[in-house]
Amino acid sequence: MPQPKTKSAKGKRPPAAHLYTDEHAAAGIDAPLPEIECWPNQYSRDYQIEITLPEFTSVCPRTGLPDHGTLTIRYVPDKLCLELKALKLYMLAYRNLGIFQENIVNRFLDDCVRACKPREMSISGEFLPRGGVYSTIHAHYARRK
Repeated sequence: MPQPKTKSAKGKRPPAAHLYTDEHAAAGIDAPLPEIECWPNQYSRDYQIEITLPEFTSVCPRTGLPDHGTLTIRYVPDKLCLELKALKLYMLAYRNLGIFQENIVNRFLDDCVRACKPREMSISGEFLPRGGVYSTIHAHYARRK
């Protein structure tokens, strides 16, 4: 996307942070995505499941450039477990979605928690660099006792 050519009162271009809009910040948060299906957990004891999604892709909502990364989900199930094929289809729906990396991880966590209601869950997104900048985002959920 081309950057606006607006200038401040002193004739200087505003800092890049001012070029981001509320629409950029909220992009993708409410986008319709496939349902994440679950199946009944057969064990009542605590155990941890780790799922790695190494081929995650999305798009920067401001520049339109692709983002690539690995998402890692760790959770202690309660009555339900995430169904892997449904999770894969959910992940693939992000492919052409304009959404910031921070929002990806938090939206993923919210949707997974809503689907399987785990005892505890954390999601990490480790994104490949663009312009020499790496980012890793962590989000965590723990059921209140």
